Amino acid sequence: MCLAIGAAACAPRLTKLPSGPGTPSPDFAQALVDARAACERVQSLTAEIAVTGSVAGQRTRAHLVAGFAPAAGRIEAVAPFGAPLFIFVASGADGTLYFPREDRVVEHGRPAELLEAVAGVPLASRDLLRTMTGCAIPEPLGSAQAIGENWRTSAGEGGAKIYLRRETSSAPWRLVAVFHPGAGAQWSWRADYDAFQNGLPTVIRLVSAERDRFNIQLMLSQIETNVPLGPDTFRVEVPSTAERIGVEQLRRSGSVAPAKTRSR
Repeated sequence: MCLAIGAAACAPRLTKLPSGPGTPSPDFAQALVDARAACERVQSLTAEIAVTGSVAGQRTRAHLVAGFAPAAGRIEAVAPFGAPLFIFVASGADGTLYFPREDRVVEHGRPAELLEAVAGVPLASRDLLRTMTGCAIPEPLGSAQAIGENWRTSAGEGGAKIYLRRETSSAPWRLVAVFHPGAGAQWSWRADYDAFQNGLPTVIRLVSAERDRFNIQLMLSQIETNVPLGPDTFRVEVPSTAERIGVEQLRRSGSVAPAKTRSR
């Protein structure tokens, strides 16, 4: 998500996926239903998120406090002292990104454009909750394959592909890797899911096919699900004194947050 530049951080380690030929998987549809059972029940999620990795070639570390609901989200980058580094809110097609310390704001932007401008990850409002709970998959999918007893995979257009895994034949299926479609046969970005608790991932790795765009790990803690999040959660009060800027100006700044918020 939106990040603040900080101390050096190692790139996240991706899931080692199986290779070799598979066989047709008649049980894939049921395995996918089982893998998504927990996340399908989530109508809201709040969490603290520790972020490490790199964005636009710059090593990154941030501590976020976030809340997500269907087609809505709020992300704050908290600082050790004082005001947040930024506040991002989105509801439907409307998004706002506010930098309280700089008194600068992008208002009424497309949420996916705002997130892509500051973090590389192009997530629309409708994708936030599903991505954070491991429920977002590209559709349609086909060519379901079994690779051994404990792996299932299915591919779609544009390089789209998902992988399901279970620890043993009696363990539950988990969605562990999603390749989101891109141009031609090349996938655009990948989401890996790990360290499941109550059927939901607590470690998420987001990696672009173009590695310089983003390569980040999200570690979730203090997770609560299905708590009421009213409309005010996804609004931010912006002072009239704040400088209004556009998405292109944000992109041209070349940083995730204005320069004065960078760690010294």
